[in-house]
Amino acid sequence: MAKEVIRVVAAVIEDNGRYLITQRNSNATLPLLWEFPGGRVEPDESETAALQREVEGRIGVTVEVGAKLGEHLHDYTSYQVHLTMYKCTLPAEARPYPATVADLRWVTSREFLDYDFPPADEKTMSKLLGLVRN
Repeated sequence: MAKEVIRVVAAVIEDNGRYLITQRNSNATLPLLWEFPGGRVEPDESETAALQREVEGRIGVTVEVGAKLGEHLHDYTSYQVHLTMYKCTLPAEARPYPATVADLRWVTSREFLDYDFPPADEKTMSKLLGLVRN
């Protein structure tokens, strides 16, 4: 039987060499792992619309969605995640805060290695940013 494919979008928001990452809530799937903000694409919803809705819900600010950076299909035990990452920018006056996430941080790409990310995110980040865990 074919596994369910869950479409997920993520915002790669960079500011002066630092990237915005958010921590999943303790009651979420893959609890307390770190990720780029984003979430699930609903049926009949565009990836761009989903990204804007999910990011605003999680960090309380709207983003401008830019270029698609890459995508990756990751196999979990009972489902697959099709993750697409987009370069996004915040309006100048935006002040992100952890609206519905456990925490958020601005980190350099080198510091990614200090945080635990879900496997799908990690694979995509490695492709995008050339990062490999030791």
